This record gives sequence, C-alpha cells and structure tokens, in this order.
Amino acid sequence: MTASMTSPDTARIAAITLTFLLAGTVKGVTGMGLPTVAMGVLGTLMLPAEAAALLILPSLVTNVWQLLAGPRLGALVRRFWLMMTGIVIGTVAAASFIAGSGGVWATTGLGAALTLYAASGLLSWHFTVPPRHERRLSPVIGVVTGLVTGATGVFVVPAVPYLQALDLKKEDLVQALGLSFTVSTVALAIGLARASAFTTTDLTSSLLAVVPALLGMWAGQRIRGHISPATFRRWFFFCMLALGLQLLLRHLI
Repeated sequence: MTASMTSPDTARIAAITLTFLLAGTVKGVTGMGLPTVAMGVLGTLMLPAEAAALLILPSLVTNVWQLLAGPRLGALVRRFWLMMTGIVIGTVAAASFIAGSGGVWATTGLGAALTLYAASGLLSWHFTVPPRHERRLSPVIGVVTGLVTGATGVFVVPAVPYLQALDLKKEDLVQALGLSFTVSTVALAIGLARASAFTTTDLTSSLLAVVPALLGMWAGQRIRGHISPATFRRWFFFCMLALGLQLLLRHLI
C-alpha cells in the first residue's frame, strides 16, 4: 500500500484522536461539552451523521461515569423521567434527518444549534422555572431536545438551559446533566441504527475514540484546579460560536 493511499487515513485518525482528546479535556474541566465539541470540530471534516456515530461510545462512557458519580440517581430519575421519555421519542423520531434525509441541512442545523448554545453561554442567559411548571414543561423540553439531538447530534439545547433554570444543587445539576446526556446518547444510537447509520464498523471506530476521550477527561480534571472555570468557559463558548457560525454559513453564502 502506498503512502498516498495511507496518508488520508492517517490524517483522519489523527484528527479524530485530537478532537476527542480536546473534547474530553473540556468535559473534564466543565462537566459537559464532549458531544458538543466533537460534533462542532468533526462537523467541519465529515457529515454530521458520521460524526454522531463516532461520538456514541465516548459520550456514553464519559456520561455514565458522570451519572454514577453523584449520590441521587434514583431521585433524579423519578423527577425527570418524563423529560427523559421525551428525549428518547424526539431523538429516535428525528434521527433519520441527520442520517441522510436532511443532507446539507443537517450541517446547517448543527451550526445553528452550536451558535445558539454559544450565544446563550456568552450572554449568560439565565431563566428560572417555578416548580409548579416543571411537570408540564419537562416532557416538552425533552421532546424538543430529542428533535434537536436527532437532527444535529447536539444534546445541549434546550436541555442544559432548562436544567440550569431549575436551580438544582451543584451535585444534582451535574448528575442530572449526566442523566440527560446518557439518555440522549443511547437514543441517538438507537435512532442512527434504525436508519442504518450506526453499524459494527462505526462501533469499532467509536470504541477507538474512547481512549483519547478518557485521557482528555482525566487531563481536564487535573487542569480544573489550576485555571479559572469562568475564563475557561468563556473561551469555550467563543470557540463554539466560531465553529457554529462556520457550519451555519457554509451552505448559506
């Protein structure tokens, strides 16, 4: 096999490895962001469906880790089961869009989701949801989050702002995010598999991405004690904004 035949594969593997190392580092520092970073970076290199298939196992492993680290899993499942059900329904229903029927619009949708998420972080949008509205809002937020996940591979809109608006204790918020991201990951895997966009070959590639993701997460946890979380988050949102705009405008100009 010639060098010209192997160099594209080598470059692809290197790009995927560095992406998940970076994404894991962000998650280690902030407690979230692995799928968002992975989809944002890989979305510039490949179709969103390919990127989504790659992130399944790294996202699942790191989010289960985050989910099981907290003390109140049972209570959070009972509280948010309607939201989680909505996420599954919305994601599975919309996964055919990112898997092929959406074409270039899946990339545009990914860019829009990243741009909105980054803008909300940079502008420090904060909402408060009164407890009396939670039971009615949770399934709606779940379904909308699922539709966005199925269409773009991004799990954060509007689930993250909504969970933050409930004013949960820090430990409960981190674990609730882990629950939401874990359910979103499993639902996305089911949706992609139903659309024949997540096969055994994709499973192998996704498995290889777990190692750099875990290394990055470990490094991020070490870094967290030496930098300002606020500064890191600000730069993270700036980078997400740049990636989002690039993807959003790619097919519009």
